[in-house]
Amino acid sequence: MHALSALALASSETHVPVVAPAEADGVLNLLWLVIALPLAGAAVLLLLGNRRSQGYGHWIGLGTISVSFLLSLVSFVTLLGRDEGDRQVAKHLWTWMEAGRLDVGFDILYDPLSALFLLLITGVGSLIHLYSVGYMAHDPRRSRFFAYLNLFVAAMLTLVLAENYVGLFLGWEGVGLASYLLIGFWQHKPSAAAAAKKAFVINRVGDMGLGLAIFLMFATFGTTSFSGISALSSGATETTLNWIGVLLLVGACGKSAQVPLQAWLLDAMEGPTPVSALIHAATMVTAGVYLVTRSNFIFELAPAAQTAVVIVATVTLLWGAIIGCAKDDIKKGLAGSTMSQIGYMMLGAGLGVAGYAFAIFHLLTHGFFKANMFLGAGSVMHAMDDDVDMRHYGALNKALPVTFATFALGFLAIIGVPPFAGFWSKDKIIETALVENPVVGICALLGAGITGFYMTRMMLMTFFTQKRWEKGVHPHESPKVMTIPLIVLAALSALGGLMLAGNWIVDWLSPVVGHAEHEEPPIPVILITLITIAVVAAGVALAWFLVGKQEVPREAPADVSFATKAARADLYGDAINDALVVNPGLATVRGSVGADRTLVDGLFTGGATIVAGTGELLRRLQNGYVRSYALGILGGAVLLVLTLVAVN
Repeated sequence: MHALSALALASSETHVPVVAPAEADGVLNLLWLVIALPLAGAAVLLLLGNRRSQGYGHWIGLGTISVSFLLSLVSFVTLLGRDEGDRQVAKHLWTWMEAGRLDVGFDILYDPLSALFLLLITGVGSLIHLYSVGYMAHDPRRSRFFAYLNLFVAAMLTLVLAENYVGLFLGWEGVGLASYLLIGFWQHKPSAAAAAKKAFVINRVGDMGLGLAIFLMFATFGTTSFSGISALSSGATETTLNWIGVLLLVGACGKSAQVPLQAWLLDAMEGPTPVSALIHAATMVTAGVYLVTRSNFIFELAPAAQTAVVIVATVTLLWGAIIGCAKDDIKKGLAGSTMSQIGYMMLGAGLGVAGYAFAIFHLLTHGFFKANMFLGAGSVMHAMDDDVDMRHYGALNKALPVTFATFALGFLAIIGVPPFAGFWSKDKIIETALVENPVVGICALLGAGITGFYMTRMMLMTFFTQKRWEKGVHPHESPKVMTIPLIVLAALSALGGLMLAGNWIVDWLSPVVGHAEHEEPPIPVILITLITIAVVAAGVALAWFLVGKQEVPREAPADVSFATKAARADLYGDAINDALVVNPGLATVRGSVGADRTLVDGLFTGGATIVAGTGELLRRLQNGYVRSYALGILGGAVLLVLTLVAVN
């Protein structure tokens, strides 16, 4: 722990305030269209209604995001042609809020970091839209699905293009809404409806952290602008900055499914497979990594918060990897993998200036190979009558040649086989972690070995081993509208490592995240690389020995170890949440309801109850019998006479 704190303190010395960005000009003036086009597509499709646009709505959805990608690409080339010091530009659209000291503009910030995110979101997003044209071809609500996809992309683009934290929060909440709509798209399934609600509620917990961080930043600095806070951050106390950093981390944990707010991620697989690819590869789960990286001017001066990022990331990368080892649902296996890989990205960001660029590098390559594998899983499901159980697969490599080949490239990329993309990006995070803190580095190295195991297990159970198909299932390759995106993403999975050539991505991001002096590791880099490859190979070999050489049963064995049971139960994440949050919350609510009915209601209704009871007693005296009234009068007269006699 002391070493991690020392790491954070050391990296804080490299903090350089971000200069105020210049005003956008030329094609960069049109960047607002990158957001407006998919947003307009969503609005048009929702206003037209599903029935009216069913025949062409998917092309509207695909067309708008494709144009956004082209505009993002042209803007990137324009920014690439500028000098390093001139690569941060802003565009003021309008004043959003103005009250007292609060002055929030709806402003766009375009810099090397947001430029990469725009290419990832719109590029991979376009491929997912194209894939969805085939995958959702027979869904009666296909047009509405594309409206939600467009809304999701527009919200994520707002998040990464915002110039201030309030604008970021707008996109943040928009992503939360769109994810709820997409995860629960097949709401006729109780499991899908429950998964959508679970994701929405857990993300609101994270949103509370982000919201409180924004309030605290405004109270401290009087602004929510990135450049303004960056320039003033060195004047704040370390305690304040640590609190801001921890609250930002809470927000990041919710969106990026980091421990302890990770429980929604695997249930989110109830949505259509393109949704899984969009959420888990290019958009929602990367938002937390973006938040921490964008807020580097806070974390570099907040050693405790930076240490917390490293701890959370290390726990999560192992947590997700262990879960992936025991999942038979192909999508949930990939979801556990996503949790783990996002943990690597957060680890890179937590390592400070030395790791920010590698965190974003791995985020980009992960977007390629994970979108490839999620869409590949959808192609397998398409061939297997929507069966997600890998125990019912086997020997699909020949029946699905394109899906197999593209999925295999993603597999090689994620486990880190050279020269595929994941080898360059994930290994740089492991290398940096070993340099900065050996304990954390060893944990990251162990995670790489576990990744080799569970991904090889998935490959073997799906494409190799013996046939275990259900009767009547005849696997067939997906149509070209689905395989073309797979081929493109597979190529990016293979070639994405080129971004490290000449240290390009480090130099490209240095205006945003700073530049760290290169520090030689305690052992040669080539030796670290060989050790990492050997650890991954050990994981692959173990999977071959336990799965490849054995006959895979069609039903999951019940007699398994405690570790396997725990992994199948997501390491009891839901049980922990129930024990610590849900059950105490329910008990509190029930107690509050009881107190409300007994005390509060009793206080306000007690008087009325007394009056009603008194009236009930008096009502019985008015029985309507004359003899009763005469007897009463007589009794009263006798009582009066006796009283007078007694007095005299």
